[in-house]
Amino acid sequence: MKKYFLIAAAVLFPVMTYAQGNSQWRGENRDGVYNETGLLKEWGAAGPDMLWVIEGLGDGYSSPAIANGKIYITGLKGRNLVLFVIQHGRLQNSKVIGAERTQQYPGPRSTVAVNEGKLYIYNAMGNLWCLNEETLDVLWSKDMFKDFDGRNIRWGVNESPLIVGDKIIMTPGGRRHNVVALNKNTGELIWTSRGMGNESTYCSPLFVDGYEVPMIVTSTERDIIALNANTGALLWSHRQTNTHNIHPNTPLYYNGMILSTTGYRGGTILLRLINNGKGVEQVWKHEMDNQMGGVVKVGDYIYASGHQNRFWYCIDWNTGKTMYREREIAPSNVIYADGMLYCYSERGTVFLVKPNPEKLDIVSSFRVTRGTGEHWAHPVIQNGVLYIRQGDALMAYRIR
Repeated sequence: MKKYFLIAAAVLFPVMTYAQGNSQWRGENRDGVYNETGLLKEWGAAGPDMLWVIEGLGDGYSSPAIANGKIYITGLKGRNLVLFVIQHGRLQNSKVIGAERTQQYPGPRSTVAVNEGKLYIYNAMGNLWCLNEETLDVLWSKDMFKDFDGRNIRWGVNESPLIVGDKIIMTPGGRRHNVVALNKNTGELIWTSRGMGNESTYCSPLFVDGYEVPMIVTSTERDIIALNANTGALLWSHRQTNTHNIHPNTPLYYNGMILSTTGYRGGTILLRLINNGKGVEQVWKHEMDNQMGGVVKVGDYIYASGHQNRFWYCIDWNTGKTMYREREIAPSNVIYADGMLYCYSERGTVFLVKPNPEKLDIVSSFRVTRGTGEHWAHPVIQNGVLYIRQGDALMAYRIR
């Protein structure tokens, strides 16, 4: 009997080994690329096998953070922000962290950051907490608006914390404390930057290294900006606006280029770093206005969907030329792993798409039938499992 139990357990839960691990928003480089291998290149008619589903997580749009054999995800229960800890497909623990947004589109947006035994949680009301990963005890907390003269924005802040070395980077959006770096262990202020003085605008920042000065790149209300990661000094800014000045997408970096895309007809721009990273020049601009679904780069092409025009695009990275645009899967979130695109449509369908600059090449699809509310949370892939969050439900699908 014991032999059969072990076999069944191996089927239900893929064999995994863990070192002390970290996790952050949209993968290791915040570019939506997950370094997985051996994944299925097509699914059956009903989609991949569902390993498990956990419901009752409350309202929310945060993606799961996965590290050290555990899944961390947040939700709104009553008026409270609750952290849920999942292991082996079962809810292991939960903890009320504090208050959370209960107005229109209620619930948390920010993905938990896991780093060196600590959890960093940010709510839509500007409160940041650092927890011990093992005990879930609160080690320190900050009110980003009260402590750093910031102010909330229409739909509640959406930033997923960025950790660089001993620093945690956040964007209060104040005129004096526009972007700040805190000590990740104590919460003490390391540096503050006036930036351009714009409000925060839902964007999660990016770290770019390999230049004379390492930089933090992010979008604020009217500009994409780069700051010296060591001091907070402004390196450069480039104007980028749309009709509502909403810019939730993390900029994408590759080989001296930075791509920034925004909804509400703001379009997409590609910038070239010049003067050893201390300046930029615009290479091209494109109509594709991705609101919050992210962009992935595969080879010489980028794949993403527009917002107002509601097309799915393939665009030449080097020239900005539209290779094609189709309506079938837009608008959707997108991530990439092992040669395939995973597109989670706002209409609740998950598409497996082969990257192809000549046509939209849909291989398989399935409907998400569990959960509540909007299909906005970005998917995550870890150890051959695809995680989909819809409102109060988190689902795990075997894709290896």
